[in-house]
Amino acid sequence: MKKKESIFQLLTQKPWDPSQAKLDNLHEGETIDLSKGKLGLRFIMIVCTIFFCLFIVTYADRMVYPDWQIMPEPLLLWFNTFILLVSSVAFVSVQIASKNKEFEKVKSRMLLIGVLALIFLLGQLMVWQKLISSGYYLSTNPANAYFYLFTALHGLHLIGGLFYWNIAVKKVWIPSEVAVVKTQHTVELCAIYWHFLLAVWVVLFGLMLFS
Repeated sequence: MKKKESIFQLLTQKPWDPSQAKLDNLHEGETIDLSKGKLGLRFIMIVCTIFFCLFIVTYADRMVYPDWQIMPEPLLLWFNTFILLVSSVAFVSVQIASKNKEFEKVKSRMLLIGVLALIFLLGQLMVWQKLISSGYYLSTNPANAYFYLFTALHGLHLIGGLFYWNIAVKKVWIPSEVAVVKTQHTVELCAIYWHFLLAVWVVLFGLMLFS
């Protein structure tokens, strides 16, 4: 007969720990066996989502005031959105190639994604330059301030994504069979974060476009 666990033992369990997962799986159902990387990434994504949601709430609240003047949306923003979308689609093919251990394809597509990310960031800077040259300064009205804030924050998160992209690229170039699983794991984490960045940008762009 199995010994009944105390309340203290139940409260101190660590479901993210693989050894705890094995114990829990002896019961009905199974626990989610998350790696530290996935757990950390989920935490970062949750924090970022809350962060952006708070800004969106203040944006919606602020735009009802009479001093709010809608900014024009340069066509270049549509091009930048398309570039980010293509990079996210490219990451899907990277994930497939990584699972199939086709690392030559992974290498070429990862380099393509890096180039697309730089094009996106450069395009955002060009949007800023165009708007500033047209007189849409940061301090002109609140709508301008929010636009620069949103695009700057998203750009910083994308630069953070490039940091992890760089780690993934380095692992892809390691020819050791021992590193295959770690490489696949890193590529998967990088891809998930990249898709998250696309989703955030689509929401922000749609908000600024239709408000």
